[in-house]
Amino acid sequence: MKHLIQFTLKAIQSSSNGKHAAISGSRASYLVRCLSADASAAESEQSFKGHGMLAPFTAGWQTTDSNPLVIEKAEGSYVYDVNGKKYLDSLAGLWSTALGGNEPRLVAAATKQLNTLPFYHSFWNRTTKVSLDLAKELLETFTATKMAKAFFVNSGSEANDTQVKLVWYYNNALGRPNKKKFIARSKSYHGSTVVAASLSGRLVSGETEEDFATRLANNLENLILKEGPETIAAFIAEPVMGAGGVIPPPATYFDKTVRIYLHSYLAQVQAVLKKYDILFIADEGSYAISDDVSLERSIVERVQNIAPKFQDGLKAFADSPIIGEIRGTGLILGTEFTDNKSPNDLFPSEWGIGAYFGKQCEKNGMLVRVAGDNIMICPPLIISEDEIDELISKYGKALKATEERVQELKAQKK
Repeated sequence: MKHLIQFTLKAIQSSSNGKHAAISGSRASYLVRCLSADASAAESEQSFKGHGMLAPFTAGWQTTDSNPLVIEKAEGSYVYDVNGKKYLDSLAGLWSTALGGNEPRLVAAATKQLNTLPFYHSFWNRTTKVSLDLAKELLETFTATKMAKAFFVNSGSEANDTQVKLVWYYNNALGRPNKKKFIARSKSYHGSTVVAASLSGRLVSGETEEDFATRLANNLENLILKEGPETIAAFIAEPVMGAGGVIPPPATYFDKTVRIYLHSYLAQVQAVLKKYDILFIADEGSYAISDDVSLERSIVERVQNIAPKFQDGLKAFADSPIIGEIRGTGLILGTEFTDNKSPNDLFPSEWGIGAYFGKQCEKNGMLVRVAGDNIMICPPLIISEDEIDELISKYGKALKATEERVQELKAQKK
């Protein structure tokens, strides 16, 4: 099948007079689907193609035409599929398994609670002792700015839906029923529910990060004035954009829009928000874990020690001709593929460069997040130095294969 598709590609690209003809986006997309399905079928011993589950962020044709990667178990920084293949989970599940996939204390705490009280609600002034204990611990954790209450939800989407409702309630209580609008940043991601999804720039040549931050803060103020300050309830932002491509804010950006978070890191925006009495919501800016599974200071210190190895090791690939930028902080990093290393010179979408890189990572036993031609990596906090070396090696192999793929596609385009 693969050879037949490759032959068909060549036939489509060559006309009778020897000149190459362009492949339409729809046909190229179809061929990419076929190759994907063919590769998945060849590599998998068990087939779940056409399964009955509706999966989020998954195109309908993927469910129908290709075999999904089915994960069966986890060990530390690794996961295993149903065929026994081992993968380095370099996205920590979905940015969430900070302590790895089978942390014994998490398992023990969950088992103990399931044996004691698997479920009870917190409606109508009824609740549970463990919920009260965790709320107390969470409030005591935030010492810089004392939190008033903790509200427990199952996901970030639900958390942001709740933020919206609380902000609306807050302004209603203050007699400001028209102050309901939210401002979010371009490329931000705040969830997949209806409200959270509805919440969902680059430097100009020669512009410093500080100048860029000032321009964005001015843009924010202009937007507030355009919409009417009396209608703007809150500004929501991720300290580092994750799903948008791992985009850290420019220097002084939050200094010029928010001086309450991460010390001097966030203050340009706060000046604007305070001026117009607008609330600031930091989406997923921090976290805490209860006593039973507390995140020891040693892990935090360890992450601080190994983060430079992770960042430097991957940023060493920044000279690749197909990489526009590698950016990140701590143990989170994003790669953006562009042609000629220019942010304005993108690869044709039908080439699927990001998807190809992701597939090469998977082939080599590593899982990453793909969004267009952006790659996101965020391994568990427990990742070891040897595992970071493995991650860097597999990234390099996938990059080499992707560079060769780009050369092939460019040669076919001539």
